Amino acid sequence: MKKRTMLIIGIPTLLIFACSKKDSTDTTTTTTTTDTTTSTSDCSSAANTPAKVVCLAEAFEATLTSTQLSTLVVDFSQTNAVKWSNLPCGSSCRNGLQMANLTTAQVTAALAVVAAATGTVTDEGYSEIKQIMAADDVLNATAGGTTYSSGIYFIAFLGTPSTTGTWMLQFGGHHLAVNITYKAGAVIGATPRFEGIEPKSWVTSGTTYAPLAGEQAGMLAMLSSLSTSQLASAKLSATFSDVLLGPNEDGQFPSSKQGLAVSSLTSAQQLLVLAAMKPWVEDVDDSTAATLLATYKNELSSTYIAYSGNATLATNADYVRIDGPSVWIEFVCQTGVVYPSQIHYHSIWRDHTRDYGNSFTF
Repeated sequence: MKKRTMLIIGIPTLLIFACSKKDSTDTTTTTTTTDTTTSTSDCSSAANTPAKVVCLAEAFEATLTSTQLSTLVVDFSQTNAVKWSNLPCGSSCRNGLQMANLTTAQVTAALAVVAAATGTVTDEGYSEIKQIMAADDVLNATAGGTTYSSGIYFIAFLGTPSTTGTWMLQFGGHHLAVNITYKAGAVIGATPRFEGIEPKSWVTSGTTYAPLAGEQAGMLAMLSSLSTSQLASAKLSATFSDVLLGPNEDGQFPSSKQGLAVSSLTSAQQLLVLAAMKPWVEDVDDSTAATLLATYKNELSSTYIAYSGNATLATNADYVRIDGPSVWIEFVCQTGVVYPSQIHYHSIWRDHTRDYGNSFTF
């Protein structure tokens, strides 16, 4: 138990200080110990981001024992791909290696892979991941016990990382599920991606953190632009206590679009719909995000927006959705668990045609 506490304290330090591009994204160096392999890998010359991710993945693998490696790399199968959750359920609902069970050097190498695979926009991508993990340490400090911790996050490779084959990067824990699929050296799927936060904001060393504030603000601006009649058309009759397409709901998209057609909106309102998508899409690497945003923009005329509860997105069961030919994003407010006097956020980004790289049939 004492060892677990020391690890929990150490990992947030890594999260804060291991985000320099040179140190955590481009170059990975490990030293010889009794249970690791010496490996020095400079990934800055990789041809593109997927190639850099593969380079860093191989550098991380070189730090591991054979036993650790067999836990990290599992088959690229539907069974393994759908094994993710937003719940604090540890290894029972996730693949891979737990951060708290790794050495400091191994954690640094693991997070370098995640950093390279995700976006560089402030408070999105890897920045947001670090804050979501840090929020779990805030919960741990408040609630105690072993349910919450930045150490209870897991990394897994489904298939062997390469620039020729198909493989998938999974990283997640409480309130986070990253699933990015690669094929022939390109990202073919950046979803499903779950993000939540509790508390929704906090202060550490004089700095305020609110990692999903941009998501809430974007959706709020979109809904606030609607007229009374447009709000009436967008409102759903159902009430939502959580996102509809969370874990274990793969392929369960509604058979028809609901709510208000974006094609009926003004040009300015349509731009707000696109802006509302950005905080989610910018969580994947910058090049892939730009490509997906262009696709989603081209599909705006066939996209719908809808909400339930209040359009202010400030109370329990306030819910909003964007549903296009490709994009699917949900955002919902829930009563807090550790902080029951507050609300906290759940969200999911999926893609009708790109979840898991469209590798499976649901």
